[in-house]
Amino acid sequence: MANIGIMDSAYFVGRNELLTWINARLQLNLTRIEEVASGAVQCQMMDMTYPGAVPMHKVNFDAKTEYDMIQNYKVLQDVFSKLKIDKHIEVNRLVKGRPLDNLEFLQWLKRYCESVNGGIMNENYNPLERRSKVGRERNVKGSQRSAKSLLTNNSHNPGLGEGMTKIKGIKQGRSSPVMGGVNSSTEIQALSKEVTDLKLSVDHLEKERDFYFAKLRDIEILCQTPDLEDVPMAMAVKKILYAADARESALAEAQEVLSHSVDGSKS
Repeated sequence: MANIGIMDSAYFVGRNELLTWINARLQLNLTRIEEVASGAVQCQMMDMTYPGAVPMHKVNFDAKTEYDMIQNYKVLQDVFSKLKIDKHIEVNRLVKGRPLDNLEFLQWLKRYCESVNGGIMNENYNPLERRSKVGRERNVKGSQRSAKSLLTNNSHNPGLGEGMTKIKGIKQGRSSPVMGGVNSSTEIQALSKEVTDLKLSVDHLEKERDFYFAKLRDIEILCQTPDLEDVPMAMAVKKILYAADARESALAEAQEVLSHSVDGSKS
């Protein structure tokens, strides 16, 4: 069922019908196909179809950047792998918000979900409650991470509190004419330009990060395909992709995998 032919009737379902289908089941108010580009909707649709199969706490319904969207699709691809659904997800195209790409994927998803439950809605599934629960879990975990990070920084930098007090005092002092007129229009313009430059730099770095992350994700998906996952080169690449230690160690392990395959072929 995963490999639905391109001429299948599933691919003749219009966008209005798809949006109605999604809104009715997940209690949403989507008006455009592009609004599903983040992958969160697809994750929740699979969560409704296979209760408990999707780690919804990993799904970001507020994803705006390509990096966050890719994380959602990674969750979805992992679910497909776990359920042995042979469907490749064109992540790079979907996160761009291209209507036709997202339309085609939703057409497939609708056909697949209806093949599992016969098109009958799961009456015990509350999509609003599910999303709100996920949101609460993400907020709690985010607060815990922030608190832990703050405690760690303070323990490593015992003078941080004093330094912050000094900085605060300086900032307060800047409002006074005695500090040399920091509020002059020239200095404000200079600071505004610096902020603008920093924002542009951050935007550039984020785009570059998303670009290379998408490349790595494509390589990962390719190495996970049934025809390649046991090939020595694919195994070596995965050694490097999944390594949590130093780069040199991962590279050495990958080279060892390749050398064993070469020795095995010679023998």
